[in-house]
Amino acid sequence: MKKLLIFISILLFLMGCSNNENEGQLTRVDVFEVTGGGDYEDEMIIANQDSIEVLWQVFEQIEWEQNVKAEMSRIEDVKTVLFMEVDENMPERLVEYYIWFEGNGTSTFIDRDTNSLGKLNEEGTDILKSEFEMK
Repeated sequence: MKKLLIFISILLFLMGCSNNENEGQLTRVDVFEVTGGGDYEDEMIIANQDSIEVLWQVFEQIEWEQNVKAEMSRIEDVKTVLFMEVDENMPERLVEYYIWFEGNGTSTFIDRDTNSLGKLNEEGTDILKSEFEMK
């Protein structure tokens, strides 16, 4: 019995340590469309739990390249701010993604805080546009 308790304790400890501290629970997404002049307009706040779950699944599909200093030839189409709850006793962590919707149906993401460049396939891009209520 003692060995079983020790095994369970070690297992629980390892499960707790395996969580990535950069991840958390997505609680809200703010979406800002960009005008031709580079200004942000039409803020949209997505806090509906069903939409949050769909968006989280899409964001997990992004294929990231780390430590990339990317520059795009045009201004982003959308800026998103993800509100991540990492610890209930701490303020939410904000993650900004700048998104370009490409002509081939895919999308490109830049996370300037981590110097990361991400790519999302057509299916994920269609879901994003639908959730962001974009054409």
